[in-house]
Amino acid sequence: MTFELSDNEIIHTQGSAKADQGWIKMTGRNQSDEGSPTAGRMQQKRNIQIIEWEDLDKRKFYSFGVFMTMTIRATVYPATLIRTRLQVQRGKSLYSGTFDAFFKILRAEGVQGLYRGFMVNTLTLISGQAYITTYELVRKYVSQYSEDNTVKSLVAGGMASLVAQSITVPIDVVSQQLMMQGQGEHLTRFRLNSNTETGKPKKVFGQTRNIMGQIFAADGFRGFYRGYVASLLTYIPNSAVWWPFYHFYAEQLSQLAPSDCPHLILQAMAGPLAAATASTVTNPMDVVRARVQVEGRSSVIETFRQLIKEEGGWGLTKGLSARIISSTPTALVMVVGYETLKKLSLRPELVDSRHW
Repeated sequence: MTFELSDNEIIHTQGSAKADQGWIKMTGRNQSDEGSPTAGRMQQKRNIQIIEWEDLDKRKFYSFGVFMTMTIRATVYPATLIRTRLQVQRGKSLYSGTFDAFFKILRAEGVQGLYRGFMVNTLTLISGQAYITTYELVRKYVSQYSEDNTVKSLVAGGMASLVAQSITVPIDVVSQQLMMQGQGEHLTRFRLNSNTETGKPKKVFGQTRNIMGQIFAADGFRGFYRGYVASLLTYIPNSAVWWPFYHFYAEQLSQLAPSDCPHLILQAMAGPLAAATASTVTNPMDVVRARVQVEGRSSVIETFRQLIKEEGGWGLTKGLSARIISSTPTALVMVVGYETLKKLSLRPELVDSRHW
């Protein structure tokens, strides 16, 4: 939600952004008027009905969710890898931009190069499920005190990101070190041993164990949480900001769309717009986070100062296009996928009660 979404990334990933199941105020009426006959006629098919946590068959929800998340991660991972390399490089020492990086990596390292670190990154599926569960439960809890969707979504999105990042950061640290292999040594402190790069076929997770051993030897357990504060400062705001913008864009689109426009189309358009906006707002901290984790720095503030000193304000925009390229399609797929997932996971007796 990092969607990043990243990388967030997916979440977010697992962004990495999620679909909104809240009400969109299509008619401009007060929520307290929902029960009246007049309000019912005004709503017609334009109100997006809530699919609440208690309405779901949890077994279906988690089973379908893992498959959906894995598919999305595999699709957007190359953009995540490119974004990381662009953010960590000095100036334009290796790549001049997103597409230049894509073609150079493809030529030099093949398709495999675009998926360096992917296997260990799949462990973020755990954080993805933690994000979903935390979001739904916190949203339900906050609804006891406020019915305002912006408040519920902002608080739930921020808390969900806090929980997810606590799981994701160690995975990201290892994954990012693997992403940087095959590049100049100045981009990362750790290099794979030669016997794992050539020669005999690699064992599953052999490179991962190699990198993990080097991180632990150099920094101890704390090394796996390098950039944790920077990650929280990046992804909590990103997750929290995404939701209000999602509401805003959905509401604006609802006023422009025909009255019989399917709800899913409005949601699918609002998600990427919100993702692009949130990515732009939070990208400076994402650049700092990537450098802290890859270069092994301990100070977020010092990393930020050095970045400004060496590359100026433009340094804070590094990797932004790659981030938007990865986050907007991810948001689109996640919005459509998540809403579809919840529809498929409805308890049987509720299936006919939800307008699609």
